[in-house]
Amino acid sequence: MKTVNSKLRTLSSAQWTAGSTPPAPVPGFIISSFSALAADVADRCLAERYGTAPAPAERGERTAVLLVSPGGDRGTAQAVAELVDNGGRLSPLLFFQSVPNSIAGRITAHWGLTGPVVCTSPAGDPFEDAAELAELLVADGDADEVLVLVVEQTPAGESERATAVLLGAV
Repeated sequence: MKTVNSKLRTLSSAQWTAGSTPPAPVPGFIISSFSALAADVADRCLAERYGTAPAPAERGERTAVLLVSPGGDRGTAQAVAELVDNGGRLSPLLFFQSVPNSIAGRITAHWGLTGPVVCTSPAGDPFEDAAELAELLVADGDADEVLVLVVEQTPAGESERATAVLLGAV
């Protein structure tokens, strides 16, 4: 992950790229890989730092989650569009899953993270956007650590990637 300046340091990280072993499905999330990608890199990143869930209470209380995705959950969006176009019936799971912060909520609940949760869809470089927002969350005193998740899906799903970085103040 690119850093904008040296105010934050990397505490742990994890990546998933197309061609890697597919992430395990997340119970309650269907059709799209978006949520599985986010959960997989988040779990591996946080496990590198804390071992097993939940994070220590004093850390979890001061850890924000920042989910950044230029295109959002394209897999769910495509599935919903196809169902609507064909007069199909939408599963209630697709409704809540279509909101990117639903997987952020699952991650925070699983790991005991109670800091701010922010989801963005930047027009520019998602890593630069994430670094700037993470620095703001720490500088404003909203968090001591920020779990940054950058999840990118292409329309056809051929080059998905996900990155998690746990950042903390220097």
